[in-house]
Amino acid sequence: MRVLPVRRLPDPVLKRPTRPVLRVTAAVDRLTRQMVATMRAHPRCVGLAAPQVGSSLRIAVMDASVHPKGRGSHGLLVLINPRILDAETGSIQREGCLSVPDLTGNVRRAARVRLEAMDQAGVVQVRWLEGFEAIVAQHEVDHLDGLLFLDRVENLATDVFTRKTYG
Repeated sequence: MRVLPVRRLPDPVLKRPTRPVLRVTAAVDRLTRQMVATMRAHPRCVGLAAPQVGSSLRIAVMDASVHPKGRGSHGLLVLINPRILDAETGSIQREGCLSVPDLTGNVRRAARVRLEAMDQAGVVQVRWLEGFEAIVAQHEVDHLDGLLFLDRVENLATDVFTRKTYG
């Protein structure tokens, strides 16, 4: 499967809200499979939203289980038209993003969310996500709303950091 190029800040597609998918077509299926391949091609990547690969569709993919913090996650999730219905309790966690490769930041996120989204078959699923998986989902939904983690940090001077490199 083709790995797609990842758009980086300041690409304007990253700041535009996406449009809903009206039905799951062969083109939508192909895009989701390419997004999964792209996510998997980047070490430590646990989620990818369509704007990050230049699409304006409301699609994200995620798999928190590949990260040490992702214990008990649902595994690979394809999220078409995702919406967060409920959010419970919050904490501040460090986040990074393929589209902002040189920075990380402290972001307040809910520790538990109820998420509604269509799957690849076009079936609406509602599930509770907790911990790291909930944080990843919120990060990806933000991308679909035209927001980056930098838009969520409380103080740009004290809560944004140069990314550590891993060998």
